[in-house]
Amino acid sequence: MPTDLTPDQISDFSAAHPDWIRDGESISRTYVFADFNEAMGFVTRVGIASEVADHHPDIDIRWNKVTIVLSTHSEGALTSKDLNLAAQFDSF
Repeated sequence: MPTDLTPDQISDFSAAHPDWIRDGESISRTYVFADFNEAMGFVTRVGIASEVADHHPDIDIRWNKVTIVLSTHSEGALTSKDLNLAAQFDSF
């Protein structure tokens, strides 16, 4: 179950993952790859991890750029589910 995040938890996440940008109750990041094939490989890994977590991001693919937006819509808030997936995506 997702947890409400404290300002310190969000601050710690932001320090560890500075490429993620907070916008209200969501976070987003744009990844840039060498080409479309690399971008699609990343999207496949994101899709598998998201399905396993039962938490699905918004994904925008623009040739070699992939933008991910995470928010826990059912909670109307940014939750640990979002931060955990974002950290996992950064490890790919």
